[in-house]
Amino acid sequence: MSERHLIALDLDGTLLKDDKTISLKTKDVIKKAKEEGHVVMIATGRPYRSSEMYYRELELDTPIVNFNGAFTHHPLNSNWGFYHQPLDVKVAKNIVEACRSFQFHNIIAEVMDDVYFHYHDQKLLDIFGFGNPKITTGDLKSFLHDSPTSLLIHTEEDQLQKIREHLSEVHAEVIEQRSWAAPWHVIEIIKAGLNKAVGLKKAADYYGIPAERVIAFGDEDNDLEMIDYAGHGIAMGNAIDQLKNIANDITLTNEEDGVAAYIEDLLNLK
Repeated sequence: MSERHLIALDLDGTLLKDDKTISLKTKDVIKKAKEEGHVVMIATGRPYRSSEMYYRELELDTPIVNFNGAFTHHPLNSNWGFYHQPLDVKVAKNIVEACRSFQFHNIIAEVMDDVYFHYHDQKLLDIFGFGNPKITTGDLKSFLHDSPTSLLIHTEEDQLQKIREHLSEVHAEVIEQRSWAAPWHVIEIIKAGLNKAVGLKKAADYYGIPAERVIAFGDEDNDLEMIDYAGHGIAMGNAIDQLKNIANDITLTNEEDGVAAYIEDLLNLK
């Protein structure tokens, strides 16, 4: 066996095909990697409730990074540590107030598995309702009492940059912000200093695996720090150019088993 590696997998656009399934080929290669003693984990922007089924499908027994690093825990080992760092509720409410100066469709606050909608929105309910969270609808300035793990602003494309510029001017020191890939024009906000690499490093330190033996796969701007941190930071063929520019290598797309192809080749699992 080659030296033990830690393999970190983003979900959407990376491990998952466009239909949100894991291909049989990818599952087979991940199983082989685990049998060879390598460590496999998930690092996603999703909450745990909507990534748990993939954790179980891959039969993982490792920590998981959720909410882009705002929450990291080990589902099977409560002694491992429970790292939840939410955004200050006062900052969240200031952002809600500022959004009144812009056009937006909705603002969603997630406090772990409690979801707060500023406005009722059936389409978004279908997305955020996964895993049966407790859902509250109403003005977030009145209904949001706890510090949210993440805050999402759903807007139009022409408003997205204006809102992001305002956030940068006013809240740069206390928040991290990302925007989702089209067709969703969504700004995602978490506490400053958090990203997937923060959670990934906790896991790597736990397993005693140095960064040069970390293999991380991603496709979007919420993967930048993780790809930069990993000794093998791999951009998917369908990744944004910004990620491809900093990656150590580029693999095939998520529809072409890019994760499986790269792992199989690098770790000589054929």
